[in-house]
Amino acid sequence: MADIRNIVILTGAGVSAESGIDTFRSEGGLWEQHKVEDVATPGGFARNPDLVLRFYDMRREAIQTKQPNAAHDALARLDKGWSGELLLVTQNVDDLHERAGASRVLHMHGTHLNAWCTSCDTRTPWTGTLIERPPCPACDTRALRPDVVWFGEMPYRMEEIYGALRQADLFVSIGTSGAVYPAAGFVRDAGKLGIPTLELNLEPSQGSSWFAESRHGPATQIVPEWVEEVLA
Repeated sequence: MADIRNIVILTGAGVSAESGIDTFRSEGGLWEQHKVEDVATPGGFARNPDLVLRFYDMRREAIQTKQPNAAHDALARLDKGWSGELLLVTQNVDDLHERAGASRVLHMHGTHLNAWCTSCDTRTPWTGTLIERPPCPACDTRALRPDVVWFGEMPYRMEEIYGALRQADLFVSIGTSGAVYPAAGFVRDAGKLGIPTLELNLEPSQGSSWFAESRHGPATQIVPEWVEEVLA
């Protein structure tokens, strides 16, 4: 680690799973008994907005009852203790990284705790429900939807992410399936730039073979161990 100053970390559902937040992908293509295309695509929202709004209202409420786990806590310690550049890119739409104390966090897939007005393009912190079609606080239009990137939509702040990758001395992927692009391609982008890569995951991901090093086990075990090595 002596030659490493700039770190980019990608986190996925595996980081929050031990906090009781369901991973997105499950057997049969179902998510909490719903087909992904019905609740996580623009087409699904157009077909049945009540279903989608109710689904995300329930998840928004549930996330507020969860707590950061040891993996979140360890990454927050790294964020506070690392004197070089660090960007914590998360695919997760919960706020557990922030509640653990991390500040250098980028939500590439949005967050449950925002509402996005499709009329005026304003994003507003939101902890309540959307099923009643409340008006946008900025423009008073009833055009709010979850501020979550659905399949078929472009993730947020991609130029910033790629810019950080180009400057990185280390890329680390934690708790990801290696199946959702463009995030799943970050390891290959880093490899082409000659950047060392490390995977921390419960089991080998779909992209494990692209990493220079992989460590497998529960996030609450292997992430704190790695952070202690980095900060030692």
